[in-house]
Amino acid sequence: MKIKKGDTVLIISGKDRGKKGKVLQAFPKEGKVSVEDVNLLKKHVSPEKQKQQQKGKKVGQIVEFPAPISVSNAKILCPKCGKGTRIGSEKGERVCKKCNQKIK
Repeated sequence: MKIKKGDTVLIISGKDRGKKGKVLQAFPKEGKVSVEDVNLLKKHVSPEKQKQQQKGKKVGQIVEFPAPISVSNAKILCPKCGKGTRIGSEKGERVCKKCNQKIK
């Protein structure tokens, strides 16, 4: 898997097509990445005992979080040309296939 944590990616398919975001987590064994503000899901969380009580009532929360998406649905953004691109390698470093610029 050539996409790593901290990379900026462009989503190329799915409901969030065209969005750009930073990779928060990478799951290489599953071939998935979690991208900031992409594929947001809502999860209902039950209240904890004493922490979330308001006037004797127990209050839960709705938490929004980015779910992982497949790596095949994301392309890395080249810092020089600013386009979604494929990645090659040259002497152990990642390289943009369009402009041959090194990617951190």
